[in-house]
Amino acid sequence: MAETDQNIMEGINGAPSQPMTKLGTGVVTLAIDIGGTRVKAALLDEQGRMITERVRVKTPKPCPPDLLVEKVRDLVAELPAFDRVSVGFPGVVRRGCILTAVNLGNSLWVGFNLEEALQAALERPVRVINDADMQGLAAISGQGVEMVITLGTGVGCGLFLDGRLAPHLEIGHIPFRKGQTFEEQLGNQALVEIGRRRWNRRLLKAIGWWRVLTSFDKLYLGGGNAQEITFDLPDDVVIVPNELGLRGGIGLWK
Repeated sequence: MAETDQNIMEGINGAPSQPMTKLGTGVVTLAIDIGGTRVKAALLDEQGRMITERVRVKTPKPCPPDLLVEKVRDLVAELPAFDRVSVGFPGVVRRGCILTAVNLGNSLWVGFNLEEALQAALERPVRVINDADMQGLAAISGQGVEMVITLGTGVGCGLFLDGRLAPHLEIGHIPFRKGQTFEEQLGNQALVEIGRRRWNRRLLKAIGWWRVLTSFDKLYLGGGNAQEITFDLPDDVVIVPNELGLRGGIGLWK
C-alpha cells in the first residue's frame, strides 16, 4: 500500500452543506481538487468544515506539471494562511508521484512528484491522493464495503472497507461495453454526444456491473455530472455533493 494510503485509515461522515465557520486558532488545511476542467481550493477547519469560499480556476489545456503548480500557487494566494495541504488528483498517485493522468496529458505527468513540487511552491507539508479517493473520505460512513464513483470529465473510483481505503482501482479505464471503457461510455464527452437519456441508461447498467464487481454495501455518486442523473436510485446508491471533493482533504491527516 502506498505511503499516503497508510495515513488514510478513517473516513469522515458525509453531511449536507453547512454554513462556513470562522477562521480560528486550530490547524487549517488547504484542500485542492484538481479536475480535468477546473482546479478548486478552500480552507478546512479541524473537523473538515469549509472556512472559506471555494476559489477556482480553469485547468490549463495542455496541462504540463510546472504550469499546474504555478496555477495552484496563484490560486491559493487569494486565501488566508494555512498549515498543511491536501490534494485530490485525477489519476493514480503513489508516494506523491503521478503514475497516470489520462485527462491532463498522460505523457507529461508520469513519474512527476507532485507532492514535492507543491511543498516547494507552497512551503507547507503536502499529501496527494486520487481525487475520487479524497471525495470518498468525506462521503463514507465507515461501515462495510463502500464505493465512490465520480462522474465528470472522466470516471473516478474509490473503494473502502470499514473506513479503510483500498489500493486504488482505475475502474474508469477498464472495458465496459462495445469495446469502450466506462470513461469512454460515461465521461463528459459521451454525455454531450449521446444526450442525457442514453447516458442515464448506460449509467444504470454500469451500476449493475459495479455491484457485481465489488458487492458494495453503499455506492456514492459524485462529480459534476451526478446532477444529470434522472432515474430513481436504489436504496444503497446515493448522490453526494461536489464540495466533498474538498472536504475529504481532512481525512488525509487522520
